[in-house]
Amino acid sequence: VQLVESGGGLVQPGGSLRLSCAASGFTFSTYTMTWYRQAPGKERDMVARISGAGGVIDYADSVKGRFTISRDNAKNTLYLQMNSLKPEDTAVYYCKTFIRPVHYWGQGTQVTVSS
Repeated sequence: VQLVESGGGLVQPGGSLRLSCAASGFTFSTYTMTWYRQAPGKERDMVARISGAGGVIDYADSVKGRFTISRDNAKNTLYLQMNSLKPEDTAVYYCKTFIRPVHYWGQGTQVTVSS
C-alpha cells in the first residue's frame, strides 16, 4: 500500500489549493479515505472523510463550507479542494486509509497560509 500526497504550498489568506493523494497497492474503490492535518505542536485531526463509492462524506466543523473532498476511483486518486483558506489552516496534510488491521498514511504535504 502506498499513499502519496501532493499539491501543498504557500498561499495567501482567502486563496485556494487542491491537494491530491495517489493511491496504489490496494483496491482503492473499496475503502474509505480520510484527510487529516497536523499543525505544529498540535494533534493530528480529521479534516474530511469519504466512503469508497463517494456516497458518504464527513467534514470537520472547522472546514465545512470551505473544503470539498472527492475521489476518482478510475484514477485511484483522492482530492481535497480547499477554498477561502485561513492562517489557521496551516498544517501538514495527510491522507489515510484503514485496511484491517493497519492504518496506512502518506508522507504528508505542507500547506502554509500566510500573507
